[in-house]
This record gives sequence, C-alpha cells and structure tokens, in this order.
Amino acid sequence: MFFLMIFRALRRQLGKRVMIAVTICLGAALTTSMMAVMLDIGDKVKQELASYGANIEVTPKGASVVSDVYSTDDETTGALKEDELPRLKTIFWANNLEDFAPYLTITVRADQPAQDAADITLIGTWFDNTMAMPAGDPVTTGLRHLRDWWDVDGAWAADGDSGQVMVGTNLAEARGWSVGDTITITGSKGATEATVAGIFHAGSEEDDLVYAPLAVAQEVAGRPGEIDRIEVRAITTPENELSQRAESDPSSLSVSDWETWYCTAYVSSISYQIEESMTDAVAKPVRQIADSEGVILEKTQLIMTLIAILAMVGSALGIANLVTASVMERAPEIGLLKAIGARNASIVGLILTETLIVGLVGGAVGFGLGIGLAQIIGQIVFSSWITLRPLVLPVMAALIASMILLGSLPSLRALMALKPSNVLHGK
Repeated sequence: MFFLMIFRALRRQLGKRVMIAVTICLGAALTTSMMAVMLDIGDKVKQELASYGANIEVTPKGASVVSDVYSTDDETTGALKEDELPRLKTIFWANNLEDFAPYLTITVRADQPAQDAADITLIGTWFDNTMAMPAGDPVTTGLRHLRDWWDVDGAWAADGDSGQVMVGTNLAEARGWSVGDTITITGSKGATEATVAGIFHAGSEEDDLVYAPLAVAQEVAGRPGEIDRIEVRAITTPENELSQRAESDPSSLSVSDWETWYCTAYVSSISYQIEESMTDAVAKPVRQIADSEGVILEKTQLIMTLIAILAMVGSALGIANLVTASVMERAPEIGLLKAIGARNASIVGLILTETLIVGLVGGAVGFGLGIGLAQIIGQIVFSSWITLRPLVLPVMAALIASMILLGSLPSLRALMALKPSNVLHGK
C-alpha cells in the first residue's frame, strides 16, 4: 500500500517533480564537477607550475655553508660528483623527480677572430642527456626539460657534440653573435671552438649567459667529473605543520611522525633523501617555487569548495520552496490521512520517500553531467583529462541525500503542523 501511494503520488504534480529533479540535477552537476576537479587539481597545478623551473637545489656542503653565513650565492666551495647523479633515481620518491640538470659554472674568455676577447659566464650542463641506470630503464633529463618555456632561435645544443653552445639573447646582442657563428672559448685549463647552435630568450639574468655541454666546461676548467649544483624538479605534497617541524629539526620528530614525514612527498623529505643519496650534498627547497605551489593549490581548492557549497545551498533552498508548495497543494490529502489515523511519522516518510526518489533520479543525471563538465574544465584550463577519484561517488551520494533532507525540512515542519479539522473545513 505504501509503495502504491508513492507511485500514484509521483504521477501527480508532474511539473513540480520535474522542477525538483532539475534543481537537484543542476546542484549535483556543479558540485560533482568542482569536487572531481578539486581532488585531481593537485597534480594539474604542479604540472602548470613546472614552467617556473626547479623547486629543489642541490649544492656542495661547503658552498651551502658559505651561502648561509655570508648571504651570497656566488661562492663556490667544494664540488659534487657527476657520477653520483644516477643515485637521485634510487631514493624513495624517485618517481616524483620529474627532471633534473647538473651545472658547472665557470668564467671564460670568449671571442671571434674579428673581436676582442671578453670575460663571460659559461655554464656546463646536460641539455637532453640519457642516463644509464644500474637497474631499470634509462632516464632522459636535462636543461631542455627544465627550461621548456625558453624561446629559442636556432636549435638546442646536443650533449654529444662538444662543438655546440647556446647563448643568451642579451649576450648575443652585446657581442654581435648569431646562430651559426663560431667562437673560441678559453678557460683556465684549456680552450675550444664552438658553434652557436641557438640563441635563447629566458626573460631573466640567464640571457647574459652561455650554456655548453657539461664535458666542455669540465675540460676547459680542468675539473673532470665535477659539478657545483643540481636543479631538481619534483612533484611534492603541500607543506604543513609536520613538514615545517621536520625541515627545521628532523631529530625533534617522534618515530611515528618521522615515518609519516619520510614517506610523504613533502619538498623537505625529498630534499632530505637527496642529501642521503649523495656525498657531502645539501638539498634546499627553492622557496619561491615550493611555497607558491602550496598557496596556489590551497586557494584554488578553497574557491572550488565555496562554489560547491553555494551550489548545494542554492539547490536546498530551491527544493525547500518546491516541496513546501507541493505539500500545501496536497494539504486536503494530508489532512484526510491524519483524520483516518495516519501518524506524522508515516506521512513524513511518504513525502521524504517521494522526494528522495525524484532527487536521486535528478542527482544521478547531475552526477553524469558533472563528470562531463569536469572533463571540459580539465581540457580548457589544463589541456588534460580529469581523473575521477573513487571518493567522488560516495561523497556526492551523501551530499545529495543531505541536500534533499535539508531542503525538505521546512515543508515537513509545515506538514506536521497541519490540523485535520482546519484543513477539512477549508481553514
């Protein structure tokens, strides 16, 4: 009898039922899309922020001490070993290390036959180097991946060609160098001729530099196998109170906190593991990048959360008006049910069941539309698909049910206040 009454009730007031379903559908669609994007946005934001460059810098321990004491970045004390670079891909969070590049910065004299020699800063690096690993597949990494936003006139230099360099646009203009020109590079321990393979525009002080294959810099400086810093681009988890405590003093953590910190991809824990893997190395987060990731991610998630909450509140208000209007129209029916002995709980159950059935239909359609909207947002904003997390479905089911219940409360209060005598006498 109960379900027969529900079936017949659903066939009446069809317009209001459709409006309730549409209201829930719109709220569910917007909330689902925001939640799907919000749960997947961490990786998307980090991919977008990758254009800012590395978020971890590794230097020799001596150079780090000099920099900390004298607040300078141009002192070189000690060196890292090039042959230890494969160790970076052996740490616990190796898969989170997207790219890295070693550097050796030296001062050389560069000239052309018709020019006077001038002192310039040359940086030896990997451009697009494939590194053999003791176990597993080879790893390809280098400056070309870390600086993929550079505007390059000509071509990127090749690691295997010691006769190619890349010149910053400011230096090229000052010296009158063009793509294809040959220049002589003279260091403290040797000299070599190189062709300008490309002229790059970085929009920073790098436009005054020359980049050459790492082997060239090591040869002319007489520093075989040495590097003075490494830039690392890692996928990290936003910092929190635990990671901040660990960064300031890892020994202050309890065993449980230590395990949590070490096994979470905080920039500080990845930096610590890099230090463990290399000899006399100090790895420090590039704070401008690492902090920006967390702040941007938190603000973006906050905005999406507020939009989702407002969508749910708006839908609940719409449901409240529609269900209340429906109950008032059915006041004679409800009064008659009360007059023949129906309890408030039974009538409330009847109205709620009707509304839940309509709401779940609208919510299911809204969920599907929300997934589609999330994919559209992903393509427009991030140029990639949004990965649907398993958490979205149960959370949305709970939210839709809560929205229906909250939206039905005013009408249920009105229903319980109805007196059969007043309703049946037309009062």
